[in-house]
Amino acid sequence: MIDQRGRVMRRLNVLIMVGGLCLISVAWGQEIYRWVDDKGTLHVTDDPSLIPEKYWQKIQKEKVPQEPAVPPAGVPQAGPAQEQPATGSESTAARKDVLGRGEDWWQAQVKAWKQKLTDAQKNYDVANAAVKAKEKELQESIFKPDSYKRKLEAERKVLAEKTGEWGKQVEEAKAMLEQGLPKQAEEYLADPNWLKDK
Repeated sequence: MIDQRGRVMRRLNVLIMVGGLCLISVAWGQEIYRWVDDKGTLHVTDDPSLIPEKYWQKIQKEKVPQEPAVPPAGVPQAGPAQEQPATGSESTAARKDVLGRGEDWWQAQVKAWKQKLTDAQKNYDVANAAVKAKEKELQESIFKPDSYKRKLEAERKVLAEKTGEWGKQVEEAKAMLEQGLPKQAEEYLADPNWLKDK
C-alpha cells in the first residue's frame, strides 16, 4: 500500500515538473532575446538557455506582442502582402534597423568601404607597377655582380608581398560591398535600398 502511494506520488511529481517546464517555456516564448557576437553577427532566440554566457551582458530583451484571437469589428487584417509602405511621418529617414540605426548609418558604411576599395586598388596598382619595374631591372642586370642581383631580388620580393597585401584588401572591400553589407542588412532587418547609391 505504501509502495503504491510512493509510485503515485512520484508520477504526480513528474507531472508537476513537466507542467512547470511547459509553463516556463510558454513564458520564455513571450520574450525575444537579441545579441551580437564577436564577429558582428546578430542572433535572435526565444530560449535564453541558448545564449552563450559571455553575451549575457549584451542581450536585448523584447516582448512579443500578443495577437488578438478575434480581430476587432470593422478593422481589416493586413497580412505581409497588404502592408502599406511608410508615408508621411513614417518616412524612410525615421525607419531603423533592429539596433536603431537608420539609412544614414548604412550609407556611411557603404561610403567607407567604397573609399577603402578605391585606396586599396590605387595602392595595388602602384605596388604592382613597382614589381614589374623591379623584374625588368633584374632581367637587365644579367652582367652585374651576384650581390647586386640578390639585392634586386630581395627588393622585388618585398614589393611582391606588398602587392599581395593590397590585393587582399581590394578583394575584402569588394566582398564586403557585394556580399557582406547586404547580408548584415538582412540580419539586422535594414532596408536593402539603404545600400544603394543615392
